[in-house]
Amino acid sequence: MTPEKPTIAIVGGGISGATLAIALIRRGINVTIYEQAHAFGEIGAGVAFSPNSVRAMQACSPDIYNAFEKVCTTNQWPSKKNIWFEFSDSMDQDQAVGQEKHLFTLYNDTGANAVHRAHFLDELVKLIPEGVTQFKKHLDTIEQPSTDSKVTMKFHDGTTAEADALIGCDGIKARTRAWMLGDDHPGAPPVYTYKYAYRGLIPMERAVEALGEDSAKNSKMHLGKDGHVLTFPVDHGSTMNVVAFRTTEKDWEHPKLTVPSQKEHVYEDFKDFGPTVKKIIDMLEPSLDCWAIFDTGAHPMPAYNKGLVCCLGDAAHATSPHHGAGAGICIEDAAVMADLLADPQVHASGSKGLAAAFQAFSDTRKERTQWLVQSSRREGDLYEWRANGVGDNFDKIHQECKQRCETIWDGQVDDMIREAKGSLHSILSS
Repeated sequence: MTPEKPTIAIVGGGISGATLAIALIRRGINVTIYEQAHAFGEIGAGVAFSPNSVRAMQACSPDIYNAFEKVCTTNQWPSKKNIWFEFSDSMDQDQAVGQEKHLFTLYNDTGANAVHRAHFLDELVKLIPEGVTQFKKHLDTIEQPSTDSKVTMKFHDGTTAEADALIGCDGIKARTRAWMLGDDHPGAPPVYTYKYAYRGLIPMERAVEALGEDSAKNSKMHLGKDGHVLTFPVDHGSTMNVVAFRTTEKDWEHPKLTVPSQKEHVYEDFKDFGPTVKKIIDMLEPSLDCWAIFDTGAHPMPAYNKGLVCCLGDAAHATSPHHGAGAGICIEDAAVMADLLADPQVHASGSKGLAAAFQAFSDTRKERTQWLVQSSRREGDLYEWRANGVGDNFDKIHQECKQRCETIWDGQVDDMIREAKGSLHSILSS
């Protein structure tokens, strides 16, 4: 008799939750997504995916990779298709617009493979069958009397739901993380990294006219003292995405991570930068959002699992965006988790098997994902000439950035899955 497959609750319907749900459904596992919003939606604009994350998409499901292919945008010049970013010195006031001093270039197999977050999620949602998702479900608390019983979720609207196991994909402010650690634990809330960013989208025709074709249509990283600006094409080349980062010594005093701002604040923050960055700022809207950069790096979770509850993606290891790897690492997580939960030994072992799968996930994913959180902090400081022992030594910046990025890009999801399943089988046999 074939063991009954478990029912899995996924809290959160962003990119990581949707990806995990699709991967589990494709493996015949019963899934329900509980999303607190009234509909699927992603905040933010452009997000990049590197070779490791593209491999992870394919491991999750070819359908996920195909969804990505529909909406991804690469550098618009074929000669630059394998360029991740070209880095330049943006502080020289005497350089002409679009003619900054080139410092170095980073290459990989996929180049600057970027999507608009909302457009990617729209494609993923098409792969999730009707009835799988329940909206307006804001998680309040979790009850797990023992590892032999079902997990009960209680929501703000007074309703409850049960599942054999629960996976928190509820992002940087994860309620599941706070429940696992305790509301008073320093790791329950994310921590401000003393960096913030302005984001904007500029029509490509306007960007080309202002910056020149190369600077507008291909991925660029403009480095400077205590700030950096990156641009890359999205929406199949019809739009230039802009993210302008700044370091501060001031605390973030707002309750929300995103607040309205004005273009004059951007001018003030980048007043010492050269004409190319100032021209980019010229094209931003008069009103725009300022995003505080938080992460979980100050107080990492000691484990991602607690019995039949597990955190995945940003809920477990929210990172700053300086590596452009956070979303991709979430997809790695989904690929590993899906294959663990699909293992026949998990199904044959009931609750013990599910708890073992979560333990194996935590044991094998924690080192790489927590390294990313710390490395991304370092990467942001390298871009802004703030890294200890490096400063504005561009050769050292190049070599360290290259080494750190390749540690991410060279990750092989098949090896990650193999390691996790080996850990699973060891736990179950002990």
